[in-house]
Amino acid sequence: MKRIFDFKGRLLGLGMALLMVFSFNSMTAQRSEIGLFGGGGFYLGELNPTHLFAGTKPAGGLIYRYNLTPRWALKADFLFGRVEGSDATTNKGYERNLSFFSPITEFSVVAELNFFQLYNTTGKNRFTPYIFAGATLFSFNPKTVYNDEIYELQSFGTEGQGLEGGPEKQYKLTSFAIPFGIGVRATIGRYFSIGAEWGIRYTFTDYIDDVRGVYFDNDVLREHRGDLIANIADRSPELTDELGQPLPYHQAGEQRGNTTTTDIYSFFGLTFTVKFGNEDQTCDLRKPRKRR
Repeated sequence: MKRIFDFKGRLLGLGMALLMVFSFNSMTAQRSEIGLFGGGGFYLGELNPTHLFAGTKPAGGLIYRYNLTPRWALKADFLFGRVEGSDATTNKGYERNLSFFSPITEFSVVAELNFFQLYNTTGKNRFTPYIFAGATLFSFNPKTVYNDEIYELQSFGTEGQGLEGGPEKQYKLTSFAIPFGIGVRATIGRYFSIGAEWGIRYTFTDYIDDVRGVYFDNDVLREHRGDLIANIADRSPELTDELGQPLPYHQAGEQRGNTTTTDIYSFFGLTFTVKFGNEDQTCDLRKPRKRR
């Protein structure tokens, strides 16, 4: 837990430092905007393979945008959210019977391309759709509820991490992702902008949900790590068959996750930004006229 808070602190410090540097360097041109993002987030992975927006939870954070031209902008996001999934509710009642939730904290830098040139002066275009893509650094920490108690899953090694015959190492709780998506923006007066966007984060980890490989031998897991971890690693016996008998534990080596794909998470919502710095008319960047 301490490592997670340390990482979040470093990530927050990095994000705020970069925002301040970008802002300071661009104040004289007033190409800078700073504001808020508010909306929701969801995940796609083993416990929610296909259902867009299922299990959506609130998300929000800070955004900074630097307008290069009326068509191009750079944006930095520092966002917080939560994602979750469950075989029972988002995976058609699959008898694996696993579930999780995880906080997500991310810092992203993306490039935005407006479909139309965007201005904040009267008589010129004030609305445009846009697309974006970039890079994301994020943290996560999968947890589950068992007997009304919340447990962090990474340290449990539910797939036998660290035991003979299992994966050698625990997975890390930080990773990178490629963010991409679409949005719309509109300027209001000289200083304000509102918008809406939807972004997908294609991650480089398959453990946001703590599910990836195969079942580890449940008896060995029970012997080395105790009943609690063994029961959480394979929750099929919590379900019953047609005769009312508990389902059996899975055999060692049976498929638990999908090693051919990685997890995805998404944020969508509304944005509100304010221009700051010396007074300017826009992002309307014109080349100076040559004197005759």
